[in-house]
Amino acid sequence: MDSLKLTTIASSHLLTDIRNNILTITMNRPNKLNGWTMDMMESLKEVFAVANTNTSVKAIILTGVGKYYSAGVNLAGTLKVMPPKALHELIVKNNQRLFEVFLNCNKPLLIAVNGPAIGASVTSATLANSIVAADNATFSTPFSALGITPEGCSSYHFPRLLGEENCQRMLGKEGWKPTAEEALTAGLVQHVVPESQLMDEAYRIAQHWVVNNQKRQFLAKSSLKELQAANAKESVQLADAFLSAAFLKNQAHFFFNKKKYAPSITFCMLWALRPLWARFI
Repeated sequence: MDSLKLTTIASSHLLTDIRNNILTITMNRPNKLNGWTMDMMESLKEVFAVANTNTSVKAIILTGVGKYYSAGVNLAGTLKVMPPKALHELIVKNNQRLFEVFLNCNKPLLIAVNGPAIGASVTSATLANSIVAADNATFSTPFSALGITPEGCSSYHFPRLLGEENCQRMLGKEGWKPTAEEALTAGLVQHVVPESQLMDEAYRIAQHWVVNNQKRQFLAKSSLKELQAANAKESVQLADAFLSAAFLKNQAHFFFNKKKYAPSITFCMLWALRPLWARFI
């Protein structure tokens, strides 16, 4: 069993091992529900970049440790007070780069969802070759509830993968949060196994890929070009939504109720001063 050589920050967020040409990447921040802070997102970018050029890696498994697969992007850790135009550009760049990590992965990619998955961790998972879920997993994309627009190519990819009705259930106001079995029926995931068997099944699938020289491809026969275009378009729309008055106000209240006063103050300032800076976006 070998490990990839990663920076200290990446190593503190991710566990890696290579066995029989299969790289297993494990998000290792269970106390933070494997949430995607800037450091976590940079760590994922680094490990995928290394794997793309490592000839001993023939397949990749991405999973998490602890009760959650991932709680998704940590908004408090990614937004800061800065000139509005610069903030808008930063949101566009960060969102687009996050999903490019998955889009640009050139090895067959399997996501092993070990528990609840939220937001970007769900949409990015659908950019893999396949998803295997533990029977305790759930899938939530609460964009409408948060007052933001879909990301992770979901505006293009979800209708193809789930059909229009289930797509609207997940991305719309209903905020449907399917269980693993419901996700399997809907077409969101391709395999469901008992929690205790998740990694054994993931390894079995990946080993089959290695033996049969599986190529990198996307679910629902989506094309890389169309997914890239969707990612670019969604990133701009998301930045617009993030800087809307309704979103900023809701986030200020959300973090205040969670007694997270520093991010609450940040969002409150952005909201209060929005009439002054919005014209400069």
